[in-house]
Order: sequence, then structure tokens, then C-alpha cells
Amino acid sequence: MAKDIKAKVKIQVKGGGATPALGSSLGQYGLSLMDFCKQFNAQTADKKGQTVPVIITIYTDRSFEFVVKTPPAAELIKKKINLSKGSGRPHDTIVGKISWTDIEDIAKIKMEDLNAVTIDQAKKIIAGSARSMGVEVVD
Repeated sequence: MAKDIKAKVKIQVKGGGATPALGSSLGQYGLSLMDFCKQFNAQTADKKGQTVPVIITIYTDRSFEFVVKTPPAAELIKKKINLSKGSGRPHDTIVGKISWTDIEDIAKIKMEDLNAVTIDQAKKIIAGSARSMGVEVVD
């Protein structure tokens, strides 16, 4: 028999860095924060320091399960070209350059979470994210 779902919560947490401070977003559902933190930190230990989106399904019996997604495209782009932050005015101020090879690397990482069928479609999505951050895509 399927469990009744109480809530689905989407949050972004640093990999391996979940703490009971998440109580502000999860405590209202009666979730055991320590259990969540232990499981999340164990599953994301290899992603330490990266922001990781997670979708938590909380059931009425207070049990839960979660799915860890790939880091946001903006995070991957910033890491790839050593950028601290994107441009406040992306169409006026260019803050960096990224190659199509790097775009393809990021697209391969993000492929499972993107709404794209082919790697070329995924590359276009990632290139659009880069441009909206003020990063120029170069050959």
C-alpha cells in the first residue's frame, strides 16, 4: 500500500553540509532533522562545498525519502571558469568567457536533469545559462 504524502519540499543545501538549522524549512512537517542530515550528508559527501538541489518527499507517518539532483548550471559554470559571481548586468557587462568544450562537459553532467533529448539541445540550454550570467561563449 502506498503511503500518503504530506509534502514535497525542494531546497538547495551545500553537499555534505546539512545541519539541523534546516529546521526552518523542514521542521514544520515533523521530519526528523537528525535522520535527514545524516542520510543527506552521507549521500552527498563527494559533493562537499557544492550547492545541491534536493527534493524531499515527506509522508504523513513522518518518514521521508529524498532525491539529490545535479548542482545548478550556474554553479558548474562558475566553478569551471573560476568565477566568483555572475554579472549584475549580463547583457552589458561580460564577466568571463567559456568554451564550447566546457559547455559540453557541463551539459553531460546536467543531462539527466535537463529537459533535453540530445547533447546538442543540452549544450544550448547551458550556453543560455552562461549568457544570462554575463559569461561569453567562445569557440
